[in-house]
Amino acid sequence: MPSPRVIALVVTYNRLPHLQKTVARLLQANPAHLAGVLVVDNASADDTASWLAAQSDPRLQVLALAANSGGAGGFEAGMRHAMEHLSPDWLLLMDDDARPAADMFETFAARERESHEGWVAATYFPDGGICEMNRPVLNPFQSLGTFFAALIKGRAGYHVADAAYTAPEPTEVDGASFVGFFVARSAVERTGYPDGRLFIYGDDALYSIQLRRQGVRIGFDPALRFEHDCGTEMGTHPITPLWKVYYMYRNQLLVYRAAAGPVLFWPIVALKVFAWWRQGGHYGARRAIYRALLRRAVRDGVAGRRSASFEKVRDWAETGSNS
Repeated sequence: MPSPRVIALVVTYNRLPHLQKTVARLLQANPAHLAGVLVVDNASADDTASWLAAQSDPRLQVLALAANSGGAGGFEAGMRHAMEHLSPDWLLLMDDDARPAADMFETFAARERESHEGWVAATYFPDGGICEMNRPVLNPFQSLGTFFAALIKGRAGYHVADAAYTAPEPTEVDGASFVGFFVARSAVERTGYPDGRLFIYGDDALYSIQLRRQGVRIGFDPALRFEHDCGTEMGTHPITPLWKVYYMYRNQLLVYRAAAGPVLFWPIVALKVFAWWRQGGHYGARRAIYRALLRRAVRDGVAGRRSASFEKVRDWAETGSNS
């Protein structure tokens, strides 16, 4: 039985050293198990474009965007291009600083994959620790049990436990980050694409919700291993650069509405906005701008508005304007 046609989709922006390592790792894979690599260059201003142009491996293709559309825009554009031009059976979504274990594609091909239309890899830091930002998610609003577990345990109540990383069988999950996330062609055809207007943050969570609503089963397979060579820590303040504040909070509210529904959404808003407002103390002289961005994010998140351009958001962060 032939291996499924897997296309790896990498979104990059101004991180050529990471991209070089990731592309090299991907192209080491057996062509029978990895049919192609699509790099979406988000209008990088470093030497990314020239380096990509100099590569000769026929499996490597490049989609160069005219402007930086953020990770969300890059994944939407890349998935559309791959579906229209590269005939994938599976798309593997990943950042430019994330790379698969050397045998991951063989492991993917060796196991029956028809039972699920989404598969999630176990992602680790280079030192071997579990990468928390890529820990798969359980929807805390799917049942009273998961809801109360989230209330009592916090984040630990709605993410897979450490035991899932060593379990002999996959674990059913409701969502995953765009690092080591295999999505079947059939699921994309039924569900559509991530929303590029989100720019950064939350696009993977919202897309996971869309997939689950279309009946897509997602499995976490710890035998599929990824390394995420990132330096970002979760929940740290101040958030820099400051324009990220807007996307962080607006998009979280969009995710909460989609996951919780119209009734539970409102008490979540009240609790979250209070906590976010208090975080302003970490921003010193820029506290007023932080809170102006927060107010805009809350207004747009509650209203479901996704139309603010990156240029406009960056202007708010630089000038403090909230118009």
